[in-house]
Amino acid sequence: MQRTRNIFLVGPMGTGKSTVGRLLAAELQRPFYDSDHEIEARCGCRIPWIFDVEGEEGFRQREIEAIASLTAMDGIVMATGGGAILRPENRQCLRERGLVIFLRTSVEQQMRRTMRDRNRPLLQCEDPEQRLRALFKVREPIYREVAHWTISTERRSPRAVVNEIKRRLRQ
Repeated sequence: MQRTRNIFLVGPMGTGKSTVGRLLAAELQRPFYDSDHEIEARCGCRIPWIFDVEGEEGFRQREIEAIASLTAMDGIVMATGGGAILRPENRQCLRERGLVIFLRTSVEQQMRRTMRDRNRPLLQCEDPEQRLRALFKVREPIYREVAHWTISTERRSPRAVVNEIKRRLRQ
């Protein structure tokens, strides 16, 4: 199988980036990182708390720092937060330092996967489905721009997605 320096998973919340990333890393015998978990570990608090105290801007600055250091590593699989691609610095690090895979799914699938998750500050609103649609409208072109590959996770098991990634890596 082709040795790709790093593999980075991008996409909206609820597309399976963390689950697919963990499975893929295990299959490829590589370390796995989740940029959101790394941010929490570095600051010693949960992401909703960062949003409450520092706002989205404070969180995004922490995200830039985490992604810069994680992408500088070699031979990793990393899942990013859904909004990581909003900052040009992050897009540059991701695109230049590894293979970027956009995991794509429908808003309906995102709703099913995230509706009970209280650790998603952007969904703590009156109409989470409308919020997801608005986020996707803005972010989807950016995901496509930064990604080398796009893979659908719609109604597919994480194992099926991992198998597709491995098949593409072999080609």
